[in-house]
Amino acid sequence: MKKKSSFLYIAMIAIGLSLLFVSVGLCAEPYEEVFKKAYPQIPFDSIRPTPVKGLYEVSKGGDIIYFFEEKGLLFVGEIIDSMGKNLTEERKSEILVANVKKIPLDKAIRIGSGKQTVIEFTDPDCPFCRRAASYFGSRKDLTRYVFFFPLPSHRDAENKVKYIFCSSDRAKAYEETMKGKLDTQKFTVCKKQEAVDLLNAHKQIGGQIGVTGTPMFIINGKDLVMGANFPAIEAALKINDQRTDTPEKKADAPDQRTDTSEKRTGEPEKKAPDGK
Repeated sequence: MKKKSSFLYIAMIAIGLSLLFVSVGLCAEPYEEVFKKAYPQIPFDSIRPTPVKGLYEVSKGGDIIYFFEEKGLLFVGEIIDSMGKNLTEERKSEILVANVKKIPLDKAIRIGSGKQTVIEFTDPDCPFCRRAASYFGSRKDLTRYVFFFPLPSHRDAENKVKYIFCSSDRAKAYEETMKGKLDTQKFTVCKKQEAVDLLNAHKQIGGQIGVTGTPMFIINGKDLVMGANFPAIEAALKINDQRTDTPEKKADAPDQRTDTSEKRTGEPEKKAPDGK
């Protein structure tokens, strides 16, 4: 079950308080100042208008809430247009991709040296993460930057990540781990502080840019793919191939037929952004 982030938790408390302390008169000031006065306890990265008159988007990391200036009220939920498009999720994706520039790639495990780039947030015990790793491993046109975002439900995932960090060849250890080598093989749990610190850094990076589940991929700095969505992954890579006029032979995507009984196959496993 996905936990609420601290931002949303504070916002929900603030909604209750708003009924007692916020008055209609506040709307005489610019909306950002109105929000700051009404909800000084809620931190935010940005506030901007939405397609709904008088309703403003308040974002923090990858989370979004809405502020109705005239009444001084907050709303936690999603905006969906008449065509069924989820405008809230669309904006979350835009924010996450925009945060790519903030990602310290020097802390990632770098694999390959191809022209196309894939920033990957993964979990060594996530089955869809493993399928995606197998697919990316078959391509030679990529430079991959791997970050770990282990789920609490995968009890041995963090130990596997630390094993990878303590290996002399991290890329090789990652590939072996994603193939299941450590599932049945006993391994020594690395207790080096360096590995612990790097794991914490990876989780913090994911939380700061708005990662909520694994696997998640940012392809060529602009295309966001949630889950093991191979058609979307290949579409993003193919588009870049056409743009650069340097097509690579496309590898066959892993067979997904075994999972077609589930309507939402391949979607990322969820986790709170703060890693709790």
